[in-house]
Amino acid sequence: TNDARVVVKFLKSLFARFGTPRSIISDRGTHFCNDQFAKVMLKYRVTHRLSTAYHPQTSGQVEVSNRCLKRNIDRTIGENHDSWSDKLDDALWAFHTAFKTPIGCTPYKLVYEKACHIPIELEHKAY
Repeated sequence: TNDARVVVKFLKSLFARFGTPRSIISDRGTHFCNDQFAKVMLKYRVTHRLSTAYHPQTSGQVEVSNRCLKRNIDRTIGENHDSWSDKLDDALWAFHTAFKTPIGCTPYKLVYEKACHIPIELEHKAY
């Protein structure tokens, strides 16, 4: 399906940028459970683990992160919902640079192994 192709293309871009993970956990959606996805998992030697159906705790941290990101987007956009796509980068940046207690650092630092300097730090050379 078209959804499966989009997911596979997205995963390949992630693998090219960050390397391949040992495993991927997903829900049982058709965009993850199909021949195309299975072939990519096999090719890159990634174990595909499926969450338990009707057991939301399996993806609890993802749901918490999604809720937080949605809140950031809502706050960034404000009342003007027509311009949400223009504000998405700001909301994502705020999310990626905010300290997260469960992981003990910012998502940016977790991925890039270094702190992210915010614009005001760069402007005033406070880094």
